[in-house]
Amino acid sequence: MAGAVKVLTTLRNHWKKTTFGVCLLSWGGNWLYGMHCDNLLRRAACQEAEVFGNQLIPSSMPLKKATVFLNPAACKGKARNLFEKNAAPILHLSGLDVTVVKTDYEGQAKKLLELMENTDLIIIAGGDGTVQEVVTGLLRRADEAAFSKIPIGFIPLGKTCTLSHTLYPESTNQVQHITNATLAILKGETVPLDVLQIKGEKEQPVFAVTGLRWGSYRDAGVKVSKYWYLGPLKTKAAHFFSTFKEWPRKHQAALMYLGPTERPPEEPEEKPSRPPLYVRLYRRLRLYWSSPPKEIPQEVTPEDWEELKLSTIELSIATRNRQLDLTRTEDFMDICIEADTVSKGQFVNRGSQKMRDPHTCPEGSQCIQASRCILQLPEGTEGSFGIDNEEYEAMPVEVKLLPRKLRFFCDPRMREQMLHAAVQ
Repeated sequence: MAGAVKVLTTLRNHWKKTTFGVCLLSWGGNWLYGMHCDNLLRRAACQEAEVFGNQLIPSSMPLKKATVFLNPAACKGKARNLFEKNAAPILHLSGLDVTVVKTDYEGQAKKLLELMENTDLIIIAGGDGTVQEVVTGLLRRADEAAFSKIPIGFIPLGKTCTLSHTLYPESTNQVQHITNATLAILKGETVPLDVLQIKGEKEQPVFAVTGLRWGSYRDAGVKVSKYWYLGPLKTKAAHFFSTFKEWPRKHQAALMYLGPTERPPEEPEEKPSRPPLYVRLYRRLRLYWSSPPKEIPQEVTPEDWEELKLSTIELSIATRNRQLDLTRTEDFMDICIEADTVSKGQFVNRGSQKMRDPHTCPEGSQCIQASRCILQLPEGTEGSFGIDNEEYEAMPVEVKLLPRKLRFFCDPRMREQMLHAAVQ
């Protein structure tokens, strides 16, 4: 009893050290508990992946090849460690023949895609920038019609991972989010995503799965990291200090666009079986002896372009991938032209909203649905576009929607939610 009293007296007399020790022990215990929970999540995911790896396949059937494009620089250089600890064991246990390609510099993924040989799966491990590079490299290939049918998996490892909100359930635990995304690739459920083809006057086209932004909100959002020392106020500070320059900052341009197009029926995934030999011979003989059909000239309907002059604080052109509707009957992209009559207070408040959802269209904006558009900028226009959160020089561009161009793996629960929402 005397010993316990002596200990309590010592702790009371050194209350500052006691308080610091208690805080340190609490933080350490919480950190160890978090590490334990993360290890349990990894173990459960590996056990689930092992079920796929233990499935029997015919001896004549080769293993599926999966090519992973990993950007080690994503997430401030933590992406490689995140991939090797949380995703790589799941892929190897699943029975896939995995090849990991690590990029060393910006733009390398585009070049690597041009040299890539046949593969059964393409897996992107990184953020929005890595997705944009891989998709652009894939669709720039001469044989893109065949390669665009390869299903694509996305493992969110970057600072911004816009597609993950569409493909996977929300999760505050990074380990669970990564393991869920990797397991979704093994489960095989896919959804078709639209792609934007953005072509300048001289350069090769760039492809985007989210959209294009041009305006003051984007310019201010790029500078947020410079005010890191302000903590949670850094976003508002970046937008507030940007109002000290020319205000209001109006962006002048001319826009031509075509309306939505009707969605064609979806092609069946499985090819029809080849008919017997006698059926094919009969068809060829009938085609040979029959008279050639008369060609009926088809009337070419002129494209109904609409044109408008715009003055805006920000223009955004976005796909519908954020609000995916698998049953819609029309294909279009959303063009949002925001009013240029915005006060400085509204600009700062909306800037914070834009950081959470960059392509949100605030009240009072002009919204247009289009399948194709041409953006003409005045000569001497400075600034930059944000294409899938990657910076490109502002120039006149033609933006064309490629509906349902690529198929991405998604969590089966998200696909069920999309179908259920469409029925309602």
